[in-house]
Amino acid sequence: MSISGHLAELTRNRALVWALVGRELKGRYRGSLFGFLWTFLNPLMLLAVYALVFSVYFRIDMPHYAVFMFTGLLPWVFFSSSVNEGAGAITEGGSLVTKVMFPLQVLPAVKVMANFVNYLLSLPILFAFYLADGVAFTWCMLAFFVVAAVHLLFTYALVLLLSAANVFLRDTKHMVNNFLTLWFFLTPILYPLAQVPEAFRPLIYFNPAAVITLAYHDLFFWGRWPAWGQLAGVAGLSLVMLVVAVVVFEHYKEYFAEKI
Repeated sequence: MSISGHLAELTRNRALVWALVGRELKGRYRGSLFGFLWTFLNPLMLLAVYALVFSVYFRIDMPHYAVFMFTGLLPWVFFSSSVNEGAGAITEGGSLVTKVMFPLQVLPAVKVMANFVNYLLSLPILFAFYLADGVAFTWCMLAFFVVAAVHLLFTYALVLLLSAANVFLRDTKHMVNNFLTLWFFLTPILYPLAQVPEAFRPLIYFNPAAVITLAYHDLFFWGRWPAWGQLAGVAGLSLVMLVVAVVVFEHYKEYFAEKI
């Protein structure tokens, strides 16, 4: 199946995708005291921890540092949660995977979209920080829709590939969890690019997550348009990854039911 066929299948099943996304989001906080409020509390608590560590202990002296960090941290939480959960989307799909007519590509898509909705819902916290910290809103923020689209494409391509790999190699999900920790610190989320030694700075641009993070920093913090050339490079890479992921997923999906 081609990319267009794969995406057309997802589009045809969009009602199912959104129904499962709703179930996923409701299930996350079912039975908890604060329920849906955890959508806002989780990123705030994460921000508080990192802000304390990096501004107090590591003494990063930077104006509006909390806003800077949050502009990179929120997208990373979306990405890492999607990849971590999405890697097990098929193996944890249960009876849905064994149903003959069930469109299996829906399962990784649901993990990505549920986390993307969570990300969008947490953006008002960022804007509240803007108001509290006196950071100006700019027209460059309109580029968010382009950056988010590239981010979504890259994330889905990676999740689709990993979800298929995890069916045959269950260590995949565990390796992903550990690799994400390393990837997090190799991405300029908690520190500005200027603090990376100049000799290593060119290597940053070989990290797609870093290019996306820098784009978010550009439009949300620095008040400038993102580096379109670098972003186009990540978009191109994401399309290649999606082609590979679709080919692998579609080729092996007939074996998924017997492997789980």
